[in-house]
Amino acid sequence: MPSIEDELFPSTPGKFKIDRSNRQLHRCFASTSTMFLWALFLIALTASYLSIQSFVDSGSRYLTASWGGIQWEKQVRTSAQIHRSGGISVLVTGATGFVGSHVSLALRKRGDGVVGLDNFNNYYDPSLKRARRSLLSSRGIFVVEGDLNDAKLLAKLFDVVAFTHVMHLAAQAGVRYALENPQSYVHSNIAGLVNLLETCKSANPQPAIVWASSSSVYGLNEKVPFSESDRTDQPASLYAATKKAGEEITHTYNHIYGLAITGLRFFTVYGPWGRPDMAYFSFTRNILQGKPITIYRGKNRVDLARDFTYIDDIVKGCLGSLDSSGKSTGSGGKKRGSAPYRIFNLGNTSPVTVPILVDILEKHLKVKAKRNFVEMPGNGDVPFTHANISSARKEFGYKPTTDLETGLRKFVRWYLSYYGYNTKAKLVH
Repeated sequence: MPSIEDELFPSTPGKFKIDRSNRQLHRCFASTSTMFLWALFLIALTASYLSIQSFVDSGSRYLTASWGGIQWEKQVRTSAQIHRSGGISVLVTGATGFVGSHVSLALRKRGDGVVGLDNFNNYYDPSLKRARRSLLSSRGIFVVEGDLNDAKLLAKLFDVVAFTHVMHLAAQAGVRYALENPQSYVHSNIAGLVNLLETCKSANPQPAIVWASSSSVYGLNEKVPFSESDRTDQPASLYAATKKAGEEITHTYNHIYGLAITGLRFFTVYGPWGRPDMAYFSFTRNILQGKPITIYRGKNRVDLARDFTYIDDIVKGCLGSLDSSGKSTGSGGKKRGSAPYRIFNLGNTSPVTVPILVDILEKHLKVKAKRNFVEMPGNGDVPFTHANISSARKEFGYKPTTDLETGLRKFVRWYLSYYGYNTKAKLVH
């Protein structure tokens, strides 16, 4: 009696000798085999598709990436080259921002290496940031378009260049905008800061860090002038709270990892290439367009006052902080000794009321403003600011030299030129 194996696999190639009694078994097996083969085919087809799709997606990401590659690395290295004896190589975050662009130009002018980083967000018109980037590019400064929260990008930058310093100016600015988009402040001012510090702590060598805190951290403090030792635990806005959190976070990284860190509390910076959301900027725009301007007043109709500080004075403070920053002491994420941790006020020490600022703008614009006085809403603004700058003066000779009358004259000249009221715009010094 033939075996089942003989019945299913006969000696004559190409022919099956199937007994009628086993026909049902064969049909079942044949059907199962067919299904199995089809399943294998579909699995192979799916795997091939996924493999191809992955390759296409990877290629697409590579082609559309705004950083990476041999040419990109060459641009970064070239921009970071130092052109003076004893110079420094600085990564400037927020490089196409108001303060960032001015600091970058000043560093390049004296022969330091500068590489910029900016995400070109749309908090205000990105075209102004693009114009600043064009200006930086004309001076040989390369700006990388990317986000602070991109850990791979930051790691790559430090892999390409051994930066001696980081000038961290990238942040979500503005007090009132926090009411609309609070998450953006946490994303940039806290998460972005931590990501940058994580990169710096692991760098070898570790860079010294100078970063922008804010006079807003003084919050509801009523003691004037504001000193670095004053209370800063009563912030009046989310923006101020994130900056205060930044001071605590940077102190932690200094203590644990040996990073040399300097925090700068800026006081109401103004000047050419400024931020359109600032009062002096929007006042100028509305006055020229014949629109009313809103001027806030505090309790009992008291005029608000600000310690307006001209951009060139802020730049001098930033460079002085970089030059006196000291050295980080860690290596590979491990602390080798104590490193400097400092906080300084950078202001003008001469508060001016907002109505007087408007008077000066009217004088330089030769147009009367339509003033609309409104009681200050509870949106995070404070009634006054006034900087005590004795610490910065003692540490690195900080001394502001530009009064509001002079600074606003320079700003108005730039504004009229940039927005087509006069000749082609150029940076005013």
